[in-house]
Amino acid sequence: MSDAVKSDVIQQVQQWLEDVVIGLNLCPFAAKPNRNKQIRIHVCESKAEDQLLEEIYQQIKELDETPAEVLETTLVVAPNLFEKFDNYNQFLDLVDALIIQTGKEGTYQIASFHPDYCFYDTKPDDAENLTNRSPFPIFHLIREASMEKVLKHYPDPEGIPGQNIQCVESLSPEQIKKLFPFLIK
Repeated sequence: MSDAVKSDVIQQVQQWLEDVVIGLNLCPFAAKPNRNKQIRIHVCESKAEDQLLEEIYQQIKELDETPAEVLETTLVVAPNLFEKFDNYNQFLDLVDALIIQTGKEGTYQIASFHPDYCFYDTKPDDAENLTNRSPFPIFHLIREASMEKVLKHYPDPEGIPGQNIQCVESLSPEQIKKLFPFLIK
């Protein structure tokens, strides 16, 4: 992957983060670390799942070694893997197993995003799937302690998924095209 292609991947993920995740307030906790430049976007250039798993492990180690004030969270982007959502979804089990095997359960959790994300018991075209659709497959490494800290001050954390679904269901077709250009095939 050339530097230009890698830079384009980072730019697309940053644009999605700012326009969709923060712009639609799908994650009310993302704006501050984004503003403070505490979010790392790591692009895995490999086409091999074992290499991606190793890079996710290395990013977890980097989070361990870096204070949250400097690096709050990491988005591991896999532009060369998981064209099919089912394959991505199965790989999430390996990521969860990695977190358990490294003793990091309770320290980190994964939020998952994919261009074809489809929640269980939904149809692919259901609007609620937009809440987890991204330009590329992404594994978001979240510090649980940071999440617990911000949730203490948030009035209705249990209501966030419902609010997000309402938000994306209210988008016009034009807004969807503008916010999710990567979905147009």
